[in-house]
Amino acid sequence: MDVTDLRIALFSGNYNYTRDGANQALNRLAEYLLRQGASLRVFAPVVDNPDFEPTGDLVNVPNVRMPVKGRGEYRLPLGLNDEAKRDLEDFAPNTVHVSSPDPTGHAALKWARSKDVPVLASVHTRFETYPRYYGLGFLEPVVEGILRRFYNRCDALVAPSQSQIDELRAQGMHEDISIWSRGVDRETFDPSRRDLEWRRANGLADDDVAIVFLGRLVMEKGLDVFADTIVELRKRQVPHKVLVIGDGPARGWFEKALPGGTFVGFQTGKDLGRALASGDIFFNPSITETFGNVTLEAMACGLPVVAAGATGAASLVTPGETGQLVPPGKPEAFSKGCAEALAPYCTNDTLRLAHGSAGEKAARAYSWDAINQAVVDTYLRLQASRAAAR
Repeated sequence: MDVTDLRIALFSGNYNYTRDGANQALNRLAEYLLRQGASLRVFAPVVDNPDFEPTGDLVNVPNVRMPVKGRGEYRLPLGLNDEAKRDLEDFAPNTVHVSSPDPTGHAALKWARSKDVPVLASVHTRFETYPRYYGLGFLEPVVEGILRRFYNRCDALVAPSQSQIDELRAQGMHEDISIWSRGVDRETFDPSRRDLEWRRANGLADDDVAIVFLGRLVMEKGLDVFADTIVELRKRQVPHKVLVIGDGPARGWFEKALPGGTFVGFQTGKDLGRALASGDIFFNPSITETFGNVTLEAMACGLPVVAAGATGAASLVTPGETGQLVPPGKPEAFSKGCAEALAPYCTNDTLRLAHGSAGEKAARAYSWDAINQAVVDTYLRLQASRAAAR
């Protein structure tokens, strides 16, 4: 069997209706699969005005708005109705790829097991960490147990970084886990995109050192830690400015927490590359990332990175060379540690430029085609294993 024999049913909780790093990676994979001659059918919620057009044929699945405060822009897939099941039967996939452990992902897994079709699950976020951001931290062991049962019923997993793979194995999620990393578009993300006129238009002087936040403005991205860290830097009278790129339900909270910050809203394409490259230091305090696309994009733009020493960033940032990693801990200690890591970059131009340049060189290794071929290789390996078992 080769790639042209693959018939892949891909299940996603968010394929294109709200733009994020996970669904952009899935759409890039879909484009690569179709370009290589594979057949593909995508099952995901469909909305009237999605953020971008989907790659490949998209089949709607039953869904409702996410019943969680501050996450109403997301949809919760509710399984497979008769129409979606008929479409799935007619397509007759020989590989099922589930990218979210939601009710539709569970239904797809159940269908695949009944048909003896191998299942690959891709891990895009640390769902077990989400409850703590909504005051429900006591539910984390329960969520982890649900995830463990789901992933162990799959044939194999792919995850974006070695640090995430190590975490998944430690949690007992699966033993067969390989890397599906992330690439970066060097046409969009490059130091040459830096624009002093754009900075000036947004209130940043040429000699200001701007600390950048990039991502959806939701609490689980570590907005509280970011804000507390900036407060700590101000207490220490460390010179800096704040540049926030992105939008989301927590924007109002974030603006109040960061008075004087520059908020440029949601950006995409070349506008995003310009905004990111026009910053000076990238700060990513999130511990929910499995890879951290934004971290790699910032490195490609020549920004040194200060990030939580958690899954994702730990596999991208080399401490003392391309940035610094701060061990997550209690909020106050974590914020102070982040401030300690950021301060030298705010005051030492030579250090900031050296670590930014090293990060840009490290980012050159991430090619999307080579990365997506690793997923194809996993599909084919599972097919060979299933054929041998039969």
